[in-house]
Amino acid sequence: MSHRVTRIPTALLVAAALAACAGKPQVTEVKGACADAFGAQVCTSATMQGDQVVDVRATIPLASIEGAPAEAPEAWPPVAVARLASPVSAQGQSGIHELTMYWEAHGHPPGPYLTPHFDFHFYLEPAETVAAIDCKDLSKPASLPAGYTLPDVDMPPEMAKVIGTPTLVGLCVPQMGMHSVPTAELESGKTFTGDMIVGYYAGRPIFLEPMLTKALLMKKASFSYAIPSVPGMTGPHPTTFRADWDAKAQAYHFVWSGFSKA
Repeated sequence: MSHRVTRIPTALLVAAALAACAGKPQVTEVKGACADAFGAQVCTSATMQGDQVVDVRATIPLASIEGAPAEAPEAWPPVAVARLASPVSAQGQSGIHELTMYWEAHGHPPGPYLTPHFDFHFYLEPAETVAAIDCKDLSKPASLPAGYTLPDVDMPPEMAKVIGTPTLVGLCVPQMGMHSVPTAELESGKTFTGDMIVGYYAGRPIFLEPMLTKALLMKKASFSYAIPSVPGMTGPHPTTFRADWDAKAQAYHFVWSGFSKA
């Protein structure tokens, strides 16, 4: 018995492949906002496939990291280096409304975080809600992510005079919220390198924060952090985070994806 092999022309294979893809929505980039940060532009964007959000990004130029001053004026509440909205068309599905970027030239209490670092707050609340946070509501969430703690932090006497209280309950900062940190990091007694912080106010989770040392970012290398399962997190939110180093652009791309509806 003979077997006949029919060869399909390459052109037809290509045409079939294109036809199979014809029904797939186009992948596009949507620009968000930009803001100056130490002489370079920090920007937000989103990747969309049709009307579906694939990821939400923030591009952080190395020049913004290098340009952070060794000394910075103390203020209470702290003053953001940059505030910028994520693309409006991506906010509903991703849950991410706004990025606020802070530079801590000498770090801040508690102990592991007393080293120069950046706070990148990605808020799951509208900007006006964040701006109204005054830390008068001291209620804490009923439960925290596994391995996290929400500490009350005693402030040095000179700082206590500035902020008007000897203790930050839940490490609450006006116009930010409370900060829960990895328990192992807090108890290690060692200087941290980078952490994923989960923020709260009025007992509910309101932001995710890659808190990253300048030393880490100056390595110019990609990294990622796990996002814990957060009790009480309702509505859309990302479940994965990575920081991609772009050597050509000399910038990091902070990428949030895997959005959950609940």
